[in-house]
Amino acid sequence: MNEKFFENKKAIIILVAAALVVFVSMGIRQTWGLFYNFFETDLGFSRTQFGLAIAIQMVFWGTLAPVFGFLADRFGPSKVVAFAFLIYIFGVYMLVQEPKNVFEFQTSLGILVGIALGGTAMSVPISAVGKFFSNKNRTIATGLVTASASIGFFLLPMFAKFSNDTFGWKLTLEYYIYLLVFGLLCSLFLLKKEYIDETNNQFTRDQTAPKALQEAFQHKGYKLLTAGFFVCGFQITLVATHMPGYIKETGLPDWTAAAILSLIGIFNIFGTLTMGYLSSKYSKKILLSWLYFLRAIALILFLLFPSSIYVALGFGVIFGLLWLATIPPTNGIVAQIFGTKYLTTLFGIVFFSHQMGSFLGAYLGGYFYDQFGSYDYAWYLSILLSVFAGLVHLPIDERPIVRVAPINS
Repeated sequence: MNEKFFENKKAIIILVAAALVVFVSMGIRQTWGLFYNFFETDLGFSRTQFGLAIAIQMVFWGTLAPVFGFLADRFGPSKVVAFAFLIYIFGVYMLVQEPKNVFEFQTSLGILVGIALGGTAMSVPISAVGKFFSNKNRTIATGLVTASASIGFFLLPMFAKFSNDTFGWKLTLEYYIYLLVFGLLCSLFLLKKEYIDETNNQFTRDQTAPKALQEAFQHKGYKLLTAGFFVCGFQITLVATHMPGYIKETGLPDWTAAAILSLIGIFNIFGTLTMGYLSSKYSKKILLSWLYFLRAIALILFLLFPSSIYVALGFGVIFGLLWLATIPPTNGIVAQIFGTKYLTTLFGIVFFSHQMGSFLGAYLGGYFYDQFGSYDYAWYLSILLSVFAGLVHLPIDERPIVRVAPINS
């Protein structure tokens, strides 16, 4: 008998709601690199200060993701995500008011937006969806949610470029506030699923959150997965934050950067859906390993080929296919090994590592540019990290944990 993809109407509702939440949150987040010139010329903040703001944003995003994950597991995702959207709105509003000093700038774009992303972007919505789907269909469902972020990646950079040129950056941010209100309303439909133990195992049924964390950190595969996801954060944040600046330095037209980000968005749809499907058929760790090796190859070719519009757009297509395709198999491995009872919490920890990588990707990109007048060192480091990630996933044991005794305190 074939297994239904949607077990009930609640699964449909939460999938659609999560997709819209991620579309708004991640779509806006993808466009900050297109504002660096306005922050530099109109507000007087340097490239390093902008890079540091994004780096701080990544740290708070990553730090709060496990916290929001724990709260979502306990109280339900709708309350948590709605609250995070309120913080998001306030952070963008502060930017509209033109921060007068570095502290205000870092607080708005860095701290507040970062905190908000911890609750609205990826880890909480995706894990909430994962609880409504079987192990067979989970990676496909999370791939659909991740693909909705890709639609945001495709549409919002084009909108930001058009709106910035036509109406100015401040009015563009005001439009963002309206979009964030829409995201908040969608978040109210992120339903909570009470955990039901289907393993008939008392140790699984009685497991607490601290015991789940202890179990995870004693698992070699979990630590390797966490280390690998660090690289994903470094790479995508380096590209999203500093690709516009890099394109300007190569002498290509300004629109090329927005086109790259949009191409990443549209082709990420195909990449995440394909990876979600493949992850339901094949070893997730092997797929992740291949993905990181392919990223290294894409970066090498991007740097080796002569600078041109065609090379830049080709990079956008290739990197788009590999962009967030890491998420379905990464989330799927966590659920496959440890179950779904504390999936949001455990994936939140893995995502924290992702954001530590994002911190370095955002900060070092700006730092290397200001110190050496080039982004090349950041690209070289990204290539080395990609090879590391490709290797580190191979030893992961994907088999589900068999709980036969309580975890020692």
